[in-house]
Amino acid sequence: MTSLVRVLICGLLPALFLASCGTPSYSGVQTRGYQIRGQHYQPIPVDQALHYQEEGIASWYDESRFFGFIRGNTSLGEKVGRFDISGAHKTLPIPCRVKVTNLANGRSLKMRLNDRGPFIPGRIIDVTPRAASKLGFKEQGLTRVRVEVLSVGDGKYQRKAPRKKRGWWPF
Repeated sequence: MTSLVRVLICGLLPALFLASCGTPSYSGVQTRGYQIRGQHYQPIPVDQALHYQEEGIASWYDESRFFGFIRGNTSLGEKVGRFDISGAHKTLPIPCRVKVTNLANGRSLKMRLNDRGPFIPGRIIDVTPRAASKLGFKEQGLTRVRVEVLSVGDGKYQRKAPRKKRGWWPF
């Protein structure tokens, strides 16, 4: 094997693979309405989303193919695979960061929402397989969760949710 072929195999291919693993930031906040299967969805305004908290049923979904090596696309055009921690919501502005708590076992996880869904009645959030594993419900497929918005937007467009006061402590 020539040294050029070795350089390509040992250096360039792993670099290309690792470069595809990064998640690009979306510039702005997506709040425009959309239609799926004849149903119209209108995301809630950013100011309202910053105070959003809801309990309901979570499920998990996998957009990747070929054992996770071929990654799927989100509504923001970002790549997502089975080893990422992210999720989908029908009406929250995207991207946003949320805290998801599994009410059955108390496990919680902070994640970035960058996709739309789930479009099955009665479900409030879809998460990736890795997020479902960390929350402890991948085997069951569904669980009851609490979703709390931490921030909306990325980069200079990011707005954080107001902090909740705890007890009587002044700090």
